[in-house]
Amino acid sequence: MNTLTKITITETKLALRSPGFVISGLVLPTAITAVLGVIPGIRAESETTTGMRFLDAWVPSMIVLTIAMMGLQSIPGIIASYREQGILRRFATTPVHPAQLLVAQLIINVAVTIGGVGILLVAAGVVFDVPSPRDPLGFLLAFVLGTAAIFGLGLIAASVAKTSRAAGGIAMIAYFPIMFLGGVWLPRPLLPEVIQNIGAYIPPGVKALEDAWTGTGAQPLQLAVLAVFAVGSCAVAAKLFRWE
Repeated sequence: MNTLTKITITETKLALRSPGFVISGLVLPTAITAVLGVIPGIRAESETTTGMRFLDAWVPSMIVLTIAMMGLQSIPGIIASYREQGILRRFATTPVHPAQLLVAQLIINVAVTIGGVGILLVAAGVVFDVPSPRDPLGFLLAFVLGTAAIFGLGLIAASVAKTSRAAGGIAMIAYFPIMFLGGVWLPRPLLPEVIQNIGAYIPPGVKALEDAWTGTGAQPLQLAVLAVFAVGSCAVAAKLFRWE
């Protein structure tokens, strides 16, 4: 068993001792969808969601919620708290590079994100007959790029914050607009058209997820913008990051 595997197992055990974000990432989006799904009007087709039920159009926004919670709330707070407590500095004095601790945290939080989205898709399909994405490869590409972009933004917050509280506050600068533009607080079909168009190019790419879902296919420009956000945010985070 290599060092990274051991650290990942240890960090997983620590995460399970305070499982707030783990439970939220795995359960909350599905729970919200289940609550909405019992409302008859939500399960009916709507003029604002042509060819789809309102509930079907809501699921991509719940994916946005999952990614944003883990990338902009969990990761920044954890990494900043490790710096605040001097854990990263102490790791730097050992043969184990502190980057391995960061990679372990990324593995855990990305795994929770994937698990939360998987539970959401299965539950929505089985319980409410929400169809699977008609363009699975496009959906997977949009999901990977969107997740990378959001986690990159979270790492930027973790890079410049000296405390976990400060990291959470900085991450909220991105969290609130992303939740709004992603249709989490107000369904996208009900947003003004100009807001919908802006949201189409903002990570984690809810419009690209929607287009892959309906089979129309994510637009190349949307995916290109997500890729730029992903590469750019991760590069900035790497440039700004300090162990102390």
